[in-house]
Amino acid sequence: MAIKSAILLAFATSVILVLVTGINAGDIAIYWGQNSDEGTLAETCATGNYDFVSLAFLPTFGNGQTPMINLAGHCDPYSNGCTNLSSDIKSCQAQGIKVILSLGGGAGSYYLASSDDARQVATYLWNNFLGGESASRPFGDAILDGIDFDIEGGTNQHWDDLAKYLSGYSQRSKKVYLTAAPQCPFPDAWVGGALKTGLFDYVWVQFYNNPQCEYIDGDITNLENAWKQWTTNVPATKIFLGLPASPEAAGRGFIPESDLISQVLPAIKGSTKYGGVMLWSNYYDNQTGYSSAIKNYV
Repeated sequence: MAIKSAILLAFATSVILVLVTGINAGDIAIYWGQNSDEGTLAETCATGNYDFVSLAFLPTFGNGQTPMINLAGHCDPYSNGCTNLSSDIKSCQAQGIKVILSLGGGAGSYYLASSDDARQVATYLWNNFLGGESASRPFGDAILDGIDFDIEGGTNQHWDDLAKYLSGYSQRSKKVYLTAAPQCPFPDAWVGGALKTGLFDYVWVQFYNNPQCEYIDGDITNLENAWKQWTTNVPATKIFLGLPASPEAAGRGFIPESDLISQVLPAIKGSTKYGGVMLWSNYYDNQTGYSSAIKNYV
């Protein structure tokens, strides 16, 4: 009888541990597209490490410009050469991975001149990448899951309008997910206003290249204070900790895997807004194996 009780106790304890571990279990988001040596999109998703893949980038749009994607050496959009990504995108989605188009990036020609300009860009995105129809869809008939706002230049005007117009399309068919990649100083200089709309599902904050809100040599104070600002003041479904996947992936802000697991994640996972970790980028993650090292702890 004592043995049976001990077995039951051990089983109950293991169940509790599983449940506790599962609380606020996070996802990993990755950016793919800016290095032709990073492997295919299908290979990226097949690792099983990622829950979101942002296709980087659509760096040219707005103010009457012809929108143009730039996926480095992966494909040539000028010759309609990116339509072969359609099967890769569908392969990722079949595995439950959300595939999102990222607008902007650190270099590009983009800004919204007016609310009407935002409406026109939203219409273009819907017809060419989401659930609409166009004769010249860059990724063929694949329907992406949403749009990411990685706005790091131009102006801070009308991104809220773009979010509202895109959100409106969610009512037509499947949901259009809205994500954003602001810098960690709060509020973000570019999309801070747009984030106030409450329309964003996931916000992966870049906690790097900004010393005032980074983890620095064992000191979590700045990062933790900024994290609390983001999780308290931004009406998004989930907030992610955005990090470089290697020291070479950013100017500063890399957190060694052991420090992330032992110090940083325990300090932020208690938030109900905690969503997981975003990594820049797939190429650098391939070099370091960062996502594989942290996946079971996120």
